[in-house]
Amino acid sequence: MDAAQQEATARARELQRSWYGEPLGALFRRLIDDLGLNQARLAAVLGLSAPMLSQLMSGQRAKIGNPAVVQRVQALQELAGLVADGSVSAAEAADRMEEIKKTSGGSVLSTTSQSTSSSGAPTVRRVVREIQSLLRSVAAAGDIIEAADTLAASQPELAEFLRVYGAGRTAEAVAHYESHQG
Repeated sequence: MDAAQQEATARARELQRSWYGEPLGALFRRLIDDLGLNQARLAAVLGLSAPMLSQLMSGQRAKIGNPAVVQRVQALQELAGLVADGSVSAAEAADRMEEIKKTSGGSVLSTTSQSTSSSGAPTVRRVVREIQSLLRSVAAAGDIIEAADTLAASQPELAEFLRVYGAGRTAEAVAHYESHQG
């Protein structure tokens, strides 16, 4: 890859970060890991060709052009969160992925996990999942625990935050979040 290609890829990943919160390669790899998929299966659920998914992951292409695909990505992120916190079994996740695959947009998970309240504000679970996602995109759980251990003596509250959001279960993080509000 020459310098111009490297620059274009870096620019595409930066655009992805601004549009989607992180580079799509990291986001898609997390969905693959969390939902037990391979790239071909993820592409099929999202309604993308395998080459298009590969181009988005590698930064050769910056933007998902189809809004329905973006909504399917969001639905899969919600589903991955439910699987991670034990609310949804692997079998249920497989069924829901089939439902997501068939959608042309809109949330198929609204009956079990709304991402916003009726006022339009994000739910606590959504906020917690965003915090977890951000921390986990910066470092692996083991590294976060190590950092928390280093801080424990001088900054116990910060160490607890790192442990709960960086390596804990979503249910624990939701309880922590709610106990620290107002």
